Amino acid sequence: MTTDAHASDAAATRGFLFALSAYLLWGALPLFMKAVAHIPAIEVVAHRIIWSVPVAGVTLLALGRAADVKVALRSPRTVLMAAVTAAFITCNWSIYVWAIAVDRTVETALGYYINPLVSVLMGAALLGERLNRFQIAAIALAAVAVLILALDAGGVPWVSLALAITFAIYGFLRKTLPIGPSQGFFLEVMILALPALGYIIWLQMHGEGHFVLSNPGDIGLLMACGPVTAVPLMLYAFGAKLLRLSTIGLMQYIAPTIIFLIAVFGFGEPFSGVRVIAFVLIWMALAIYTWSMFFRRPAVQTDPA
Repeated sequence: MTTDAHASDAAATRGFLFALSAYLLWGALPLFMKAVAHIPAIEVVAHRIIWSVPVAGVTLLALGRAADVKVALRSPRTVLMAAVTAAFITCNWSIYVWAIAVDRTVETALGYYINPLVSVLMGAALLGERLNRFQIAAIALAAVAVLILALDAGGVPWVSLALAITFAIYGFLRKTLPIGPSQGFFLEVMILALPALGYIIWLQMHGEGHFVLSNPGDIGLLMACGPVTAVPLMLYAFGAKLLRLSTIGLMQYIAPTIIFLIAVFGFGEPFSGVRVIAFVLIWMALAIYTWSMFFRRPAVQTDPA
């Protein structure tokens, strides 16, 4: 085996370990969010933003990429685009934190299961990407599953759809941001930091905040929101650089599967016969989608860049 081949295999192994660590941490995240469930979701999100700034900043300094952020800040267009992506990820975080707190974790798992299918549909609608028959079948099965859940609940499963759609839009817009993933994340949380800090100060002034010396447990949990948020994002960014798109596409199901198992067996959330049918349809859709991603002919592949 050549030196280049050895280097390629080593890079792929590092990328796999980075990505696997990220998805395992994301999968276990409901356990942490349950620990802060007594704190309002918006306050938790504000602290996720504030305490992510130093973690992301130290990472950039360690990588020697801080200069990239300075360049981005001199571009009003880049700053505006980052503000838009920051708004969508904030919506996604807020819904997720709230859903865990009110025992709707199963719905969050469903949302992240259908997210890749929403992304495919978005690519077809906005970029004119052609869907093959397997992708169409996968999207149709997912639509049937959502319809079944809607009919059973007497309303649209908005938590799942909102999580899937906001994250899909975030991913779509994030690709157009002319800056690296770590730099982009730092730029996003830096933009959000001022309103987040203002909200936290307002809560503290009105005696409604949970960051108080009399409750060191809450202080520790809120400060931990930073690394809990930033570390898996950084690990994922490093892993995605070193892995093929198809590998990342398959690994993305790890997190919602862990979330689903925690919701049903850890939190004891109900999993009725109707939900079983819906999830089976979703799993079938993902199997078809994944199969089409691995076995489609190279001639019809699109450039992920």
